[in-house]
Amino acid sequence: MKTMRTLVSAGLAASILVVGLSACEKKEGPAERAGKEVDKTVEKAGQQLEKAGQSIQDAAKDAKK
Repeated sequence: MKTMRTLVSAGLAASILVVGLSACEKKEGPAERAGKEVDKTVEKAGQQLEKAGQSIQDAAKDAKK
C-alpha cells in the first residue's frame, strides 16, 4: 500500500512540474518575430548570391570553351 501511495505521489509531483514548466514558456514578442524574419531574409539573400555566383562560374567555363 505504501508503494502505491509513493508511486501516485511521484506521478502527481511529475505532473505538477510539467504543467509548471510549460506555463513558464515565454511567448515571442514583436522584436523576436522581426529578428526571425530578418534571419530568413538574410538566409534567402545568401542562397540567391550562391546561385548567382554559380551561374557566373558556369558562364565563365562556357566562355572558355
